[in-house]
Amino acid sequence: MEKEFFAHETAYIDEGCKIGKGSKIWHFTHIMKDCEIGEGCNLGQNVVISPKVILGRNVKVQNNVSIYTGVICEDDVFLGPSMVFTNVVNPRSRILRRDKYQQTLVKRGASIGANATIICGHTIGEFAFIGAGAVVTKDVPPYALVIGNPGRRVGWMSEYGHRLEFDEHGFAFCPESKEKYQYVGGKVINLGK
Repeated sequence: MEKEFFAHETAYIDEGCKIGKGSKIWHFTHIMKDCEIGEGCNLGQNVVISPKVILGRNVKVQNNVSIYTGVICEDDVFLGPSMVFTNVVNPRSRILRRDKYQQTLVKRGASIGANATIICGHTIGEFAFIGAGAVVTKDVPPYALVIGNPGRRVGWMSEYGHRLEFDEHGFAFCPESKEKYQYVGGKVINLGK
């Protein structure tokens, strides 16, 4: 039976993986056992997907990213070049802590910039935008723009990746999608067109 995804000849795929139709796996990438990769994903060069990782549909993983056990990425997530996930808060070389892995959840449509670090045990909300080099040490709300070390929210982003500027009534407009957003009760709501 012909596979429904593309894997470069240098990619290594362990037995027991589920890989969705139309996904592409590039040079020197290793997909370990028992992970799930959704349809239409693109895994760049030198990517490692550890056991039991779950990637939704249309997840884009740029070069040199390791996604460790405990990470779940929902649909349409973008992981920038060389960004880093952790899965243990207090690692030591001589002490095994495989039973201490913490879950990290990256919600639908979130983007994580190049060289960012995501400390395990946190949730990154829908359509959040983590800037290049940021270090995420706590949960990130939906639509938040986070930069710096430690990461701090400095604004809000639209679903199309534009910074939202809210007026005195708590409304903002995305110029590309023509969608209107409202900031109320510390949350951003997409009101649609």
